[in-house]
Amino acid sequence: MGLLMDSVITLSVIPIVPFLIVFFIGKGLKKDKKKTFMLAMDVTTFFLLLSVSALFNNIFNSGFGFYLILIIVLISAGLIGGAQNRMKGKVDGKRLFRAVWRLSFFFMSFGYLLFMFVGLITYISQAM
Repeated sequence: MGLLMDSVITLSVIPIVPFLIVFFIGKGLKKDKKKTFMLAMDVTTFFLLLSVSALFNNIFNSGFGFYLILIIVLISAGLIGGAQNRMKGKVDGKRLFRAVWRLSFFFMSFGYLLFMFVGLITYISQAM
């Protein structure tokens, strides 16, 4: 269990690593660049979730980072599901989950870069 937990923590620190691992392995096996890219996004979203919530907690001295991201994801799911219901008359759960998960990838990638930059600036300013 310790090795698994250590691996998850290590991959969460720099989430581009699992993205590249999945992308290059998938590209070697499938040869379909678009599907491989989407699979790499899906896998990396999990690591971004852990990383962004930890960075948020570290910067703001809080324990609420994971729950804030969860609330935002649930609100996004509700809005997208409501739009699906208005447009098609029904909600397709699989498409809804995939849309929310992939949107989360983009927003959490931005959040990762932002919080990493802010954390780095804060660390440097405290060290001076």
